Amino acid sequence: MSYLASSSFLRPTERIGQGEMSGESESQSPHTPSIHVLDDDSLLNVFYLYRPFLSGEDDNDEDCFKGGEQHWGEECWWYKLTHVCQRWQNLIFRSAYYLGLSLLCTKGTPVADMLTHSSWTSSLPLAIDYVEKYLPLAAEDEEGAILALKQQNRVRRIRLFMPAKNLQRFIDAIEEEYPILESLIVLNRIKGNIRSLIFPETLEAPHLHHLVLVGFALSIASRLLTSAVGLVTLCLDIDHPSVYFHPDFLLQWLSFMPQLESLMIGHFTAFPERRVERQTPVTLPNLHHFSFKGYSTYLEAFVHLITACPEKIEISFSDRRTLSIPRLLQFMNTTWNLKFESAKVKFSEWQSSVVVYPHGEAEMYALSVTVFSEFKFEWLLFYVAQVSNSFGQILSAVERLTLEREDEIGSQRAEEYWRNVDHNGVDPIKWRRLLSSFSNVKTLRIGNTFVEGVSRFLQLEDGELPLELLPELRELAYSGSGETGDGFNSFIDVRQKAGRPVALIRY
Repeated sequence: MSYLASSSFLRPTERIGQGEMSGESESQSPHTPSIHVLDDDSLLNVFYLYRPFLSGEDDNDEDCFKGGEQHWGEECWWYKLTHVCQRWQNLIFRSAYYLGLSLLCTKGTPVADMLTHSSWTSSLPLAIDYVEKYLPLAAEDEEGAILALKQQNRVRRIRLFMPAKNLQRFIDAIEEEYPILESLIVLNRIKGNIRSLIFPETLEAPHLHHLVLVGFALSIASRLLTSAVGLVTLCLDIDHPSVYFHPDFLLQWLSFMPQLESLMIGHFTAFPERRVERQTPVTLPNLHHFSFKGYSTYLEAFVHLITACPEKIEISFSDRRTLSIPRLLQFMNTTWNLKFESAKVKFSEWQSSVVVYPHGEAEMYALSVTVFSEFKFEWLLFYVAQVSNSFGQILSAVERLTLEREDEIGSQRAEEYWRNVDHNGVDPIKWRRLLSSFSNVKTLRIGNTFVEGVSRFLQLEDGELPLELLPELRELAYSGSGETGDGFNSFIDVRQKAGRPVALIRY
């Protein structure tokens, strides 16, 4: 049960003395300064600085894109402060708007009692947060959630994350106008059967800043996207062939959102070869994070009509055997004008990625391109080589390259997968295609999982190794035991004799 629902919520403790604030009695420390000497404005500033960042309020939008899986308990940050003394309680409630106070409606809270608890709290905005990944909500929690959702004039934030069969009733309750709604995150936990999950067309939210919709349909007649002109974060992830958004509709919606900073569109079906009618570019001057998951034909149809210079780009292709992205590449090379110094090629048992960084010490990547696959490693290598060749012009400036695993080291499934990889059976041409895209690499780092495969590939073929491969290489670093590095000896010798020495380093 929350602090708000407890019987003592509006019964503040007696004034805390100077000694109690410092952990000493007043007689022991008569000159201990008291926080009560602060005037109201100073004390209010302390409270404001004490506020935690809530979902979507900080610069890191990853939590919003993932549906905000972390607990929303931070909404309750002010509950305990109102128990300290009457002055603190009065000051906090008088400054509710400035401090961004909300009542948290979630599992285990008696919503009906909370909404009418006192004159102080009966008008506070609501944060509605119901996350149940696998099991249905208890009956009292479901009724509480519906009651809270019907308080349209008070709802500030909504997050619903549960299986589809439990979600529709809550979605049906979200209709008409929510005048102060700032964040709406709705996720279908179990995908499929999306035909029955339709968001109400009548929903309007003129002050919405963050919108994340995953796993159900949104009608092209919805008022939501046309009314939410102040969106900062938009995530539409719709994984069902019955739901199709023509790029013209998407571009039209985006044209209403000049404040947009983070955009993710995901799992759209392949775009048929039809002409995109819109020719006027959509200007998104504040866009700094762009993410796409789906087929390259869909991305090709509209990306060249978005005028923006994002700092972070994530692309995940559903295409496998063929990847044709001429418009995207031209757009990235000209409009976005991307330059990178460092790159990582990452493999897991189900995907391969090329991740690039603006410089070697950067912790945050600027571009990530992923291709999904559940086949053997040779296919993963084929797909990532295809990606690296497609983005060859962008990758040609990379000086530091790392080959590494991305899956969880130690997990039984991952370890079994990598044990079954036959490095002898991997076509060396695929390794060559991958590495040939990085013509300016000076430092190559190889994770332990790939030392055997790469060392076999770099061994002499018919007594000669093409020197045009990695022509600028100066340092080859590998992880693992010292003996694993012996496979690189012939490569090192050839480079030494050719006057292109490479230092071999174990890390």
